[in-house]
Amino acid sequence: MPEEVASRRSRITPEREAELHGAVLDLLGEVGYEALTMDAVAARTKSSKATLYRQWGSKPELVAKALRCTQPVSLREIDTGSVRGDFALMVEHSDDAQMAKDTALMRGLAHAVHESPELHQALRDLLVDPELNGLQMMLQRGVERGEIAPDCPALDFVPHMLLGAFIALPLIEDRTVDRTFLGQFLDAVVFPALGV
Repeated sequence: MPEEVASRRSRITPEREAELHGAVLDLLGEVGYEALTMDAVAARTKSSKATLYRQWGSKPELVAKALRCTQPVSLREIDTGSVRGDFALMVEHSDDAQMAKDTALMRGLAHAVHESPELHQALRDLLVDPELNGLQMMLQRGVERGEIAPDCPALDFVPHMLLGAFIALPLIEDRTVDRTFLGQFLDAVVFPALGV
């Protein structure tokens, strides 16, 4: 049975999947999570609702996977041999326009996450936890190479620092994080906290 499901899921080409994810994100930006329906996604993408459910299982999973597809590179894939190099590559792969869109979408999802445990879990499973694990791997390699002290108190707070920057900048300066700000933030806050 799992092979049959995998076979059915593989019928959608990567290009078609990207097109569907793009349509989901467009609709999400237009109507918000609560008003987003599988019927609307099916109509926008000229797909059947059955195909959407077969491929993604639920609206929360579809939204989480659509957001996941906007990530230019997984943090798990980055290993330059130094903490500074890893973060520099992360910034290099970032896209200012996409970060602005993602920040707006995540701000719009903030309320929905509190109202929908299913969405919260899907975002954790498909978006947040994989990136947190990748970040922890990057930092652990830095510890193993001797770049970061194993007892550095900032190690546990790097995700909070990074997420805080994405939340605080729009509130304080009415603008979204871009590559320039991210680089400056790493140099001024994250690297000194880690001692690298």
